[in-house]
Amino acid sequence: MTPRTHWNDLPLALRAAVEARTGPVVAVGTVPHGLNCATATSLTTAEGSTFVKGVPLHDADVCAAQRWEATVNPYVLDVGPRLRWRIEADGWELLGFEHIEGRHADLSPGSADLPLVGEVLRTAQTIRAPRHISVPRFADRWTRFLGPGELRLLDGEMLLHTDTNPHNLMVTGDRVHLVDWATPALGPAWVDIAYTAVRLLEADRTPDDVRTWAARFPCWASADPQAVGAFVSANCRRWETVVGSAAARSSNARFAALLTMV
Repeated sequence: MTPRTHWNDLPLALRAAVEARTGPVVAVGTVPHGLNCATATSLTTAEGSTFVKGVPLHDADVCAAQRWEATVNPYVLDVGPRLRWRIEADGWELLGFEHIEGRHADLSPGSADLPLVGEVLRTAQTIRAPRHISVPRFADRWTRFLGPGELRLLDGEMLLHTDTNPHNLMVTGDRVHLVDWATPALGPAWVDIAYTAVRLLEADRTPDDVRTWAARFPCWASADPQAVGAFVSANCRRWETVVGSAAARSSNARFAALLTMV
């Protein structure tokens, strides 16, 4: 997790640039979740609340992710919050989003949130990004772990979120918002169903329950088993590289369970 910088510790000129957009800040709430942003906060002004996230400009990788989030925002407004402004000043880049006042989705057995999660994923599966913005291809993430034939199986044209963990599924009333589009990709629509299925297993849902849930999505029901196999192999190999084979065992077992669901 990237170390966090509190609002009051950000450069004065940067905070002034934000307040020029929002009006004077009267309350600040720190947001603890999220892996890549160096600052994340909710700012309250006389006009309401704004969620602000940002990164220092010297960190090229996280800057690139944040810029992709800004780039795809106009195309994901049916499922996620609107980007209100983007500021670059004093060595930082900040994004200001519509504030979603809600809670993280509960994916555990018996939760009433799962149908709402299904609804937002169904809507997200209809999203295509215009070709002129050149969103990274999902298959290109896995060139270290898969051969050319396997990579081709992960080609597709749908705009994917690729990180549907509960912290990115915000529940407000009768809907779920899919937030934090920092790792978008073009690929087959079933990919986000697969990632969500793994999260359901992580939340102690049984494989049978998850299989039944996933089968309700036509894109999953028609997914090529070989493509799912390539997806599982790539994720497992990558995670072993990151944490080692022993530490990766439980996570990789959840990914491997997907092979029994297609």
